[in-house]
Amino acid sequence: MNKKSFKKMALGLLSASVILTLAACGNGSSSKKDAPADDKTLTVSVAKGYVDYVKDIKGDFEKENDIKIKVVEKDMFDQLEALSLDGPAGKAPDVMMSAYDRIGPLGQQGHIAEVKLGNEEQYDKTDKAQVTVDGKIFGEPAVIETLVFYYNKDLITEAPKTFKDVEELAKDPRFDFKGEAGKNTAFLAKWTDFYFSYGLLAGYGGYVFGDEGTNPKDIGLNNKGAVEGITYATKWFKDVWPKGMQDVKSADNFIAEQFTTGKTAAILGGPWAAQSYKEAKINYGVATIPTLDNGKNYKPFAGGKGWVISNYSKHKEVSQKWLDYVTNKDNQTKFYDATNEVPANQAAREVAKGKNDELTNAVIAQYANAEPMPNIPEMGEIWTGAENLMFEAAAGNKTPQESADASVKIIKEAIDQKYTK
Repeated sequence: MNKKSFKKMALGLLSASVILTLAACGNGSSSKKDAPADDKTLTVSVAKGYVDYVKDIKGDFEKENDIKIKVVEKDMFDQLEALSLDGPAGKAPDVMMSAYDRIGPLGQQGHIAEVKLGNEEQYDKTDKAQVTVDGKIFGEPAVIETLVFYYNKDLITEAPKTFKDVEELAKDPRFDFKGEAGKNTAFLAKWTDFYFSYGLLAGYGGYVFGDEGTNPKDIGLNNKGAVEGITYATKWFKDVWPKGMQDVKSADNFIAEQFTTGKTAAILGGPWAAQSYKEAKINYGVATIPTLDNGKNYKPFAGGKGWVISNYSKHKEVSQKWLDYVTNKDNQTKFYDATNEVPANQAAREVAKGKNDELTNAVIAQYANAEPMPNIPEMGEIWTGAENLMFEAAAGNKTPQESADASVKIIKEAIDQKYTK
């Protein structure tokens, strides 16, 4: 899977594609020499799912800043892709949203501006890490996401607490796969996809880059812990799951079909998948991912989106005010009510937690054990290099160590070629 396809699927990436892109066109304090004629207008570009939310909160901001907000619909990824050309041409919005792992590269490349955290006291270390690169802050956190554990309440009464429990569930004959003797679909996870398998490897001690994701010369995807994680997954591929689970392209559809037709009791998935399960009328529950066999927590990537300012903007001051406004407790609470996406603002997150929504609470609890996805440009080489990290071992073509070593070799060579001066 290429990097752009991955983003569309998993990082925000939500099946609903709920995305905001903001554009600020000026403020009243700008001089007539520097500001365009419409410097009293702040253009906010948003995807369909956020239009009503922005319209709902914009009134107070307009009054407080003596400007008019014009709401325009725009896809986040399309906007980010166009920024490098639209910015210099004067066509780019002043403010937009970005998936966290795009923020680092965009900041380093000079496309988005350094900002201040207006609500800094309401973010923790992980929240801040999502928008920080090289010690500089390039956005304000808005949304948190991570993988969670879905289960069918009509098939099992509660979510397994440990993977030992999951292994026992996989012995239940109710979930024997009719197409292949000796195979079972009680639990399914797309571990051939690095986004899904990383939490397993990290739980056993593997890591992407050293120094908390900032040192691309130190790759930990073939260390002892990572290999232990691959070895554990390989047992599922060889001894439990149908052969189709090895297919990187079709595994998604297979897992969804098995879960929505009641042939699978539990799966790993992101919060963006919940809507499809509702539409399929599955009586599902959501919980944190079970504890690994080594007693450690599953440590998936911590993802989501943040608000950023175009570095081409001539109205950074009012844009900064919008970032502070849209990420404060009240507006992040309204954001949750409007979208059911978990707010990054810790105070608003507590309000959301108090609503006792299973999905919300599972995301919040799992996020506490999640790891910020490295947001340095070299992360792009991980997605390509790790495509076969699990597959070669799962298919029996290589040992777990050989599979890990081969992937890391590809990653290192790509980084050396593209980033070593």
